[in-house]
Amino acid sequence: MTELGPNRYGKSAIRLVKVIRGATGHHIRDLTISITLDGDFAAAHVAGDNSGVVATDTMKNTAYALARKHLTGPIEDFGRTLAQHFVAFPQVAGATVSIVEYEWTPIPTSAGPAGDAFVRAGELTRTALVRATQAGVTVEAGLEDLTLMKTAKSGFAGFPRDEFTTLPEVDDRLMASRLSASWRYQSADLDFDAAFEGVVTTLLDVFVEHRSPSVQATIWTIGKAVLEAQPLIEEIRLTMP
Repeated sequence: MTELGPNRYGKSAIRLVKVIRGATGHHIRDLTISITLDGDFAAAHVAGDNSGVVATDTMKNTAYALARKHLTGPIEDFGRTLAQHFVAFPQVAGATVSIVEYEWTPIPTSAGPAGDAFVRAGELTRTALVRATQAGVTVEAGLEDLTLMKTAKSGFAGFPRDEFTTLPEVDDRLMASRLSASWRYQSADLDFDAAFEGVVTTLLDVFVEHRSPSVQATIWTIGKAVLEAQPLIEEIRLTMP
């Protein structure tokens, strides 16, 4: 007997750029959005019946339409608006919205920052993952591509050696990595900008001050410090390749 298992579908790589034109200059919101729906879509698979399928074109256009009014604050808030919109469809059991935001800063000139010309910032990329069901909303936030280096307070020693090991033991080395992190909030209703800035501040402070015996120890120390400094965060995941 052939049965349909759990399934989902959606629209990825929705490119959305919003220009806010203020009296003192413009502000750019540059997002890449993915929307995934799961629910009662069995008829589309087994009977070719699309009457319950929300078109991916509708997902894209909804993101554009809602951005006009609702993309005014953190991407977590906008993700919640989108997810709750789609979970209101009776056939949708859950909606997951993933957002990556790219930062643009005004180009510096001899006369001051340009009002309508920008350079893409390369420090880090902010992310959010919001899931809505009839039971409620969960919010994850994060960052990607934060490139860090320290030229002191890092070493690596005491590791096992065999005939293939050539790495010398050192107690003072250069350490560089591109860090990514994601964390889950206890609530879907808080000041996400302040929480994000708090995480980044803690992360950078610990990286600077921590005397690292290994990358593993640094990851643990950073994650522990973030959880202690931000009680509204339930869990954090970090990678430092």
